[in-house]
Amino acid sequence: MINKLFSVYKKKKEVFNYLIVGCLTTLVGLVSYYLFVSTLLDPDNAFELQIANVLSWILAVLFAYFTNRKFVFESKNNKLSEFIKFILSRISTLLVDMFCMFCFVTVLSINDKISKLIVQVIVFILNYIFSKFIVKKKK
Repeated sequence: MINKLFSVYKKKKEVFNYLIVGCLTTLVGLVSYYLFVSTLLDPDNAFELQIANVLSWILAVLFAYFTNRKFVFESKNNKLSEFIKFILSRISTLLVDMFCMFCFVTVLSINDKISKLIVQVIVFILNYIFSKFIVKKKK
């Protein structure tokens, strides 16, 4: 049984590692967001909501870049060009995140913490697609 599980892991190592690293990255983003809105920023203020969102995004992106590079994609590409592609792809999902948070919280009055969880699922999927096919594209 253990050999079979290990065999499945080896075949799908990248996906499994992305799920683990992605969950940890999401945790970094969520925890930092919750800390910002519970201590420094007011999520009922649309501007402060977006500040909390962007600050938590920065922390999560930095964590994600280094962990994805090392543990998920085991990248050997040029660090600077890869980093630029990574940041650009993450900026695009940040815009999706900000738009969704604005719609859910400001327009639809859905709780910001519930909204953040929902939005993170969307962003998680988009980030994998961008990382796999744009940023870490194998030569």
